[in-house]
Amino acid sequence: MACSSIFFSISRHSFFRFHSHVPSFSIPVFLTSKRKDLNRFRLFSMASEPKESPSNNQGLHTSPDEATKGYFMQQTMFRIKDPKVSLDFYSRVLGMSLLKRLDFPEMKFSLYFMGYENPAEAPVNPTDRTVWTFGQKATIELTHNWGTESDPDFKGYHNGNSEPRGFGHIGITVDDTYKACERFERLGVEFVKKPDDGKMKGIAFIKDPDGYWIEIFDLKTIGTVTSTAA
Repeated sequence: MACSSIFFSISRHSFFRFHSHVPSFSIPVFLTSKRKDLNRFRLFSMASEPKESPSNNQGLHTSPDEATKGYFMQQTMFRIKDPKVSLDFYSRVLGMSLLKRLDFPEMKFSLYFMGYENPAEAPVNPTDRTVWTFGQKATIELTHNWGTESDPDFKGYHNGNSEPRGFGHIGITVDDTYKACERFERLGVEFVKKPDDGKMKGIAFIKDPDGYWIEIFDLKTIGTVTSTAA
């Protein structure tokens, strides 16, 4: 114990003797910066690299698994009340074609696949046509549960834009947003937002017969409309 005490005393004395004049050093500014400075640094980082880069998007993988090489976005499904009304809207108003219809009598529902592909290119054989349809990109699958069109107690489906919010909308590219909306208005389509409403000019939102929102935009103006967010 005595030796230990002496060693501690000498060590302490030596430390202060040899280190009492150690020059002070400054802590790097970036370690003492306020939160606003860190935020400024982050903004600089985002500005120096594309917003879409992995460094600006946590969790993003830029090298997809080889197993997903053949994947693509094929369909979005909407439940509909009345196929007669919905088919009229998507074909006459939006110009889509019925690519394939599938009926399931035992489960009492039908599926209508709508899209912008040319149905004349579809195979004649029903099974082959199904395979062809499922090979097309960005189709709309309209699901009809039999009987809803004539059920007085059926109140419709949730469109995702009222509480509790969830699904938002699909988007359709048109040649000219303003001309398209003039036509929609003549056809009696319900609007959520017309092109000149609100702050984002040149973009519109309409509703389909079941109340689902559809964004309408064109390639001539979408870049300008979103430039401040780019």
